Amino acid sequence: MKKIETCISPDLIHLHDLEGKTVVVVDIFRASSTMVTALSNGIQCIKPLKELDECRNYKDQDWLIAGERDGKQAEGFDLGNSPLSFLDNAFAGKKLAMTTTNGTRAISLAESDCNEILIGAFLNLQATVDYLKSTTNDVLVLCAGWKGRFNLEDSLFAGALSLELGWKHDCDATLAMEALFQKAKQDLTGFLQKASHTKRLQNHQLEKDIDFCLNLNTYHSVIYLDKGYLKVKPGRNNKKRLSHQRNSLNL
Repeated sequence: MKKIETCISPDLIHLHDLEGKTVVVVDIFRASSTMVTALSNGIQCIKPLKELDECRNYKDQDWLIAGERDGKQAEGFDLGNSPLSFLDNAFAGKKLAMTTTNGTRAISLAESDCNEILIGAFLNLQATVDYLKSTTNDVLVLCAGWKGRFNLEDSLFAGALSLELGWKHDCDATLAMEALFQKAKQDLTGFLQKASHTKRLQNHQLEKDIDFCLNLNTYHSVIYLDKGYLKVKPGRNNKKRLSHQRNSLNL
């Protein structure tokens, strides 16, 4: 039977065996949410990069460049790390190079060792669940956290994903995240009001980003890493209409 486990910080990834597994990288506030939104709104592909300078170099190749550090748009970049920037196909047809504080680092740490990398967010949770059920790989959820530290929002996603998959496991971190999500699922926004990264984003007047990132199943896009570029899995780009009422999980 397939198994799922959770890595609560990129700094702990060396404790996990990635060989043959699908790694789901999650950075709810905001990198993975932005990646899902951008690709679901017509961005051709995303090149995730660790460093600001290597991302800047893509500007000369006629790419959009998005850079974020400590919650703020990096100087000299076209965009920061807001999913709202990509709504309504605002940059459809463009290619995007992207570097963020936590999310792109997490991708780089998993890239060479696993079978496949997916990008997970509440925005495409059900699509990711459906795809994982159709494969034969075990799954590791890699929480991007905050500069190596545990955070609540990524961990809540890990719990939600595991509960939706319904697979047996012997991972204490996954068990804890399931319990956490069961407690918080009726009011994710309220539960996360005291979370450290929520406060960081609120200090930058990014409450609308927070609210958007906690919407469930806005997109039916499965986002995967293909030879270093993030893309939408063929046949899985069915954008759903965003309701003003947040969808609920069948848990």
